[in-house]
Amino acid sequence: MSVVETPSAPALEAIAGEAAGQIPALDALIHERARLAIITALASGEPRTHTELRDLLQLTDGNLSVHARKLEEAGYLTCTKEFAGRTPRTSYKLTAAGRRAFDRYLSHLEHLVTALRRR
Repeated sequence: MSVVETPSAPALEAIAGEAAGQIPALDALIHERARLAIITALASGEPRTHTELRDLLQLTDGNLSVHARKLEEAGYLTCTKEFAGRTPRTSYKLTAAGRRAFDRYLSHLEHLVTALRRR
């Protein structure tokens, strides 16, 4: 297993040494900045509208839609479209699978931090 790595970041093995083999891989789908922000904003369990998320996370409508769709395709969130009068309203909510994936992601980060502190 490997951890998501950016071109400028050193390999996990170089940082954590032998402990790297014990650290599970990060969920690459959640690890992307905008998707992590979306999941985090929905982690309270309350649904949020597209407009709320867009403004809170300072994303464009298109950017939010693309990342939310990827999370929805993975089963991490649900997207509900309805009308309030004649105005369309899109809401997002974290699914149980999304919550488990987020908890797993946080646990993986904790393992990484623990391994680095032991070094």
